[in-house]
Amino acid sequence: MARVESFELDHTKVKAPYVRIAGTEKNEKGSTIQKYDLRLLQPNQDALPTAAVHTLEHLLATYLRDELKDVIDVSPMGCRTGFYLILWDERDPAEIAAALTTVLQKVLETQQIPAVSPLECGNYKDHSLFSAQEYARIVLAQGISADPFRQ
Repeated sequence: MARVESFELDHTKVKAPYVRIAGTEKNEKGSTIQKYDLRLLQPNQDALPTAAVHTLEHLLATYLRDELKDVIDVSPMGCRTGFYLILWDERDPAEIAAALTTVLQKVLETQQIPAVSPLECGNYKDHSLFSAQEYARIVLAQGISADPFRQ
């Protein structure tokens, strides 16, 4: 059976919100990609509503690309407690945490969600800027750590 990194993480020991390297892959040509766990909410204690996840996905996909070079993808976690960020090359988790903090501050200032027409989005009716901003406020108030196992 294939190894799935996130299934091996002890979700009872992490302390959200945090940024964590969830994997680094190198191919035979020397290219490197890195996957980050951008955990906004404490696992098994809270979850983002789907409209908030969807809106945050649009905003993070846009704003993280403004803050960081070489973003490949930003995807929501199925458990709805955060997102995965995939980048080219290796980065320091503190750099990613700082970028996520900046992006969530931009979310609070956002007036319009990008790409929410039927042409641009596969479920354009399921968005909530209000909810996305409320959860951004909660995460920012707690502070984003680069240490998921802090005491």
